[in-house]
Amino acid sequence: VDGVSFALYPGRTLALVGESGCGKTTIGKAVLQLLRGIARIGGTATLDGQRLDQLHGEALRRARRTAQIIFQDPFASLNPRMRVAEILQEGVASLRPEILPAERQRRVLQLLEKVGLRADVTDRYPHEFSGGQRQRLAIARALAVEPRLIVCDEPTSALDVSVQAQILNLLAELQRELGVAYLFITHNFAVVEYLADEIAVMRAGRIVEAGPAERILSAPADDYTRELLAAVPRLLRAA
Repeated sequence: VDGVSFALYPGRTLALVGESGCGKTTIGKAVLQLLRGIARIGGTATLDGQRLDQLHGEALRRARRTAQIIFQDPFASLNPRMRVAEILQEGVASLRPEILPAERQRRVLQLLEKVGLRADVTDRYPHEFSGGQRQRLAIARALAVEPRLIVCDEPTSALDVSVQAQILNLLAELQRELGVAYLFITHNFAVVEYLADEIAVMRAGRIVEAGPAERILSAPADDYTRELLAAVPRLLRAA
């Protein structure tokens, strides 16, 4: 990955689009400082005026309240040994220690309601849920610390098409309600058309085209973008 630059805004979605292996997930993890000690990283990542790349220790831990991630695989991203209540409280206990246990329990119930799951699932384990339900739990976990930014790393690609639409609708509803920004990583322009406000198209570690979603979807300037657009069907945005 080289020379990548973009900006995100509250309540809006930037879709980072490209084929597998082009560097999309690397960018998402680098923004959240998840590749320290694993990869050599240069450049800056600024969120709410804070340089995340300059933070360490307790300062970085506090900053993680503002940015969370939803991973691609709902079957691997949840701890199979933890119950739902523990999964949803874990981040709050670590990143928002000022929130007392009783309030954490209330927050779990509120989160389940927000993502369309029943309150009586708190004692169940991840293996008892379908893929779509697990991804709803992953979304709830990300929301638990009230972030300003969520990196959505191909959050629908492992799901059936009908379930994909449900998860996309949920993400759109939550964004309207909470004003959270999404960095939405995907290879699928059908998903991009449904959710994105801005688009950045990646190829071989570089952004080859970027701009408003409407412009790129209707009049792409780059040949690679046109190839991607020609290869996918369309989803209809819910009213």
